[in-house]
Amino acid sequence: MNRIIIIITCFLLFVPAGLQSQQLPHFTQFMFNDYVLNPAVAGTKDYYQVRSNSRFQWAGIVDAPQTISLSLNGPHGTRPMGFGGYLYNDVTGPTSRTGLYGTYAYNIAIKGKVRLSMGLSFGIMQNKIDGTEIKLNESGDPAMQGGITSTVVPDASVGFLFYAPNWYAGFSAFQLFSNNLKIYDEKNGLNKLKSHFYLLGGYRYDINDQFSIEPSLIIKAMSPVPIQIDLNAKVTYQEMVWLGFSYRSRDAASILLGYIHDKRYYFGYSYDFSTSDIRSYNSGSHEIMIGIRFLSFRR
Repeated sequence: MNRIIIIITCFLLFVPAGLQSQQLPHFTQFMFNDYVLNPAVAGTKDYYQVRSNSRFQWAGIVDAPQTISLSLNGPHGTRPMGFGGYLYNDVTGPTSRTGLYGTYAYNIAIKGKVRLSMGLSFGIMQNKIDGTEIKLNESGDPAMQGGITSTVVPDASVGFLFYAPNWYAGFSAFQLFSNNLKIYDEKNGLNKLKSHFYLLGGYRYDINDQFSIEPSLIIKAMSPVPIQIDLNAKVTYQEMVWLGFSYRSRDAASILLGYIHDKRYYFGYSYDFSTSDIRSYNSGSHEIMIGIRFLSFRR
């Protein structure tokens, strides 16, 4: 059974147009690391922050996807601009995808406390298949066994973000170059990276001095895959402890827990309950978030 899953995931990663699968990794706790979803987020806070997300999807399935990301972003000390960088590694069985990016963003005042930030990220992406981990029957393609094949391509993303102290709304686009990935041979291995588009927004409402509630959402689009929507809401107590709930269309419902120590150190955990047909074969997905904020600037 595990080898069947491996072959399916190979196609999910490298022939997404035919099987209608999104090519980029996703995170349930995106609201704590929205920079990786929109480069315009870089520099919109008055401090630098490091965020790390580790996701273990579909526990109980052999060779299930595992994703790790690490990001850093923050503002210029005196000018309305931001900088950042992030690294991610997404592994499913014998296939993996690694990206490394740097970001520049510039923001301008619109009206009152409302500002517009515009960001660009450039980097490289490596896609790899480890054929030594693939076992096929006699009718399988022997070219997929016995070696490691990888390709490295340039990549870029762009984003726009309107924001104020208690809300934000933005648009971003990823894999702008739509590069072809040449895996194995020209006949079977020419696969195209598709551009991904995100609309995201969130709002913080202070109920009283103790509690606040923050609803947020993402709308994801990649042709010809149906649009996917993430709806989320979290309640925070004394800017220290939070509890949240999330729903991802055609995929999962989630619960989120977290703690902030000394307004600097962030710890979060989420658990996804699958709602798609694959729910019968796994015991859910786990995600851990760790963050640090530092080097604050007064504005």
